[in-house]
Amino acid sequence: MGSAPRACGIGASPTRVDGPAKLRGRAPYALEHPLTDPVHAHPIQASITRGRIRAIDVGAAERMDGVLAVLTHHNAPRLAHTDDKELSILQDTEIAFRGQLIGAVVATGPEVAREAAARVRVTYDESPADVVLSAERADLYTPDVLDGGFDSDTTVGDVDAALAIAPVGIDHTYTTPMVHNNPMEPHATVAHLTDEGLVLFDSTQGPHVVAATIGPLFGLPPERVRVIAPYVGGGFGSKGEPHAHIVLAVMAATLVGGRPVKLPLTRQQLFALAGYRTPTIQRIRLGAHRDGTLTAIAHDVVEQVSTVKAYAEQTAVSSRVMYAAANRRTSHRLAALDVPVSSWMRAPGHCPGMFAGETAMDELAVALGMDPIALRVHNEPEVDPESGRPFSSRGLVDCLRAGAERFGWADRDPAPRARRQGRWLVGSGVAAATYPAQVSGGNSARVRRSGDRYEVEIDAMDIGTGTWTTLRQIAADALAVDFDRIELRIGDSRLPAASVAGGSSGMASWGSAVVAAARALRERYGPYPDDGAEVTVEAPKDPERENFSTHAFGAHFAEVRVDVDTGEIRVPRVVAVFGAGRIINPRTARSQFLGGITMGISMALWEESLFDPRLGQVVNHDLAGYHIPVNADIGDIDVSWVEEHDAHVNPMGSKGIGEIGIVGSAAAVGNAVYHATGVRVRALPIQVEDLLDAL
Repeated sequence: MGSAPRACGIGASPTRVDGPAKLRGRAPYALEHPLTDPVHAHPIQASITRGRIRAIDVGAAERMDGVLAVLTHHNAPRLAHTDDKELSILQDTEIAFRGQLIGAVVATGPEVAREAAARVRVTYDESPADVVLSAERADLYTPDVLDGGFDSDTTVGDVDAALAIAPVGIDHTYTTPMVHNNPMEPHATVAHLTDEGLVLFDSTQGPHVVAATIGPLFGLPPERVRVIAPYVGGGFGSKGEPHAHIVLAVMAATLVGGRPVKLPLTRQQLFALAGYRTPTIQRIRLGAHRDGTLTAIAHDVVEQVSTVKAYAEQTAVSSRVMYAAANRRTSHRLAALDVPVSSWMRAPGHCPGMFAGETAMDELAVALGMDPIALRVHNEPEVDPESGRPFSSRGLVDCLRAGAERFGWADRDPAPRARRQGRWLVGSGVAAATYPAQVSGGNSARVRRSGDRYEVEIDAMDIGTGTWTTLRQIAADALAVDFDRIELRIGDSRLPAASVAGGSSGMASWGSAVVAAARALRERYGPYPDDGAEVTVEAPKDPERENFSTHAFGAHFAEVRVDVDTGEIRVPRVVAVFGAGRIINPRTARSQFLGGITMGISMALWEESLFDPRLGQVVNHDLAGYHIPVNADIGDIDVSWVEEHDAHVNPMGSKGIGEIGIVGSAAAVGNAVYHATGVRVRALPIQVEDLLDAL
């Protein structure tokens, strides 16, 4: 860390300021905040898929030493409103999915609470359950709006007519399974009712969101709810919205006379209570002239939602922006099932949608006998294909060309099974990536001169992404002072309001507020403000931004090796290049890209939540059965980015990078598997059984 002003401002790579505290175990996560005389709660969950509670016997649990209370629908507080059915727990006897919260035991220790919860006896009146997703269902329906505010369906031109006369076309269905977020720190909450109101220590991606959602359920005004979350051990979207366990913790706190209640979810409980990525069935049809010019794109999606609450994932929206075609259509249809509630997972919509879309583009390239990079470049749009707005910046072609050079694409023989090293078939694949460059409204920041330092306050979140460091860099840059003169405070709903850490919008949104506050301080007090000078400013909305289509782009290149005897798949090498605006901190940015790519490889080869329709639950609901890669599974990952400063997206010129790494990476692996083996796998994850017959 240098002494020159702004030596660690935007573009520098200081190490994480929170690193030493985490290394020494001094960074408190949700359950680790020092509290006086806490008690412990363990959930009771429904063991049927659909029906009604007939009776619940808590006698054996209540007789255990150390048990303080057993919470059920009989003694649970009545919520002030029940509009959100996911959060409206213990208000009646209805069971909508297996694993639904139906009570909790509060005890002096976590082991006692868990054992007592197991002793609660529940009898049910079961009803037939509907849990099977199929594209042939007669009751599929069109959602009013998709996540992110996108229209469910879009149509430009006459797609069917264009497909009918296209000289070259493909028509294939791609499927992605149910998958779960599985952050390193499971969801956990401490609920403490005090004379001042409700205090929650929560593992969340947005304290203000939790406060604004949970408080009204219990009739509490905003000023009587405080949510504290300085450190969070990952979320990947699953902690972006409050889930029912937070409500359960507050209910339990009403029974124990002001003592704080600790309620962590086990790894197994996450699979029913903390969201997941919905399984998808995606039909893609592409039509093209023989020179590769796309004439038609149709992307039709079927996915599931819960009968409790519908989360409509925006799976086909990436096909609205990627490539030029005069005729285009996207659609989404939902099946409401007796299953847990789905929710955000890293790059919702774009991640599964681009697996299908970029696999289809590879299949079209094969049908045309055309290089897959050349096909993508040939169909590069001059403006947003559907809105007609110019792109604020679009670095896709630069990413493809830079990645091809770094990967050595020019030496590739396009024929499948053309390269073999010993018992390994070697293949390479490419896929493009995109994700919206978003800025959320409602973000404010406070900047105060305090002695020789500047205090910067905003309810931003660091879920492992590096916010403690990068937001401090933005403040130092905006104030034109040394990095070590910034004292940052985040992760507390008492601080100025901030949007959720999600949608790759966090740094763009919070940074805009910090820059606005820093500029306001200088404008009001000059370059040398007196001690105590302070401003609190909300980030202004940029009306010009609406005139542009704002997205990050990227390109993934994967090398795959497949054992000809066993079908074992290895990914020894990945090259990825991104066009993601101005990079705030290359060190933390590289970490984000690496993490996203690793999750994409995991999506391609391992991850699948196996849902047993007989039981109505995921059966591999722990990290012993839910497969994710370990270090030995991940080879060399070469990450870089093209220079890009997009003045239209935000004052820093940056774009979100938390999600684009996972978008398209699974397709690159799948395309490489095809190139290595000649076997096209259209259902994830790709497994040995998919390849053995051909090998």
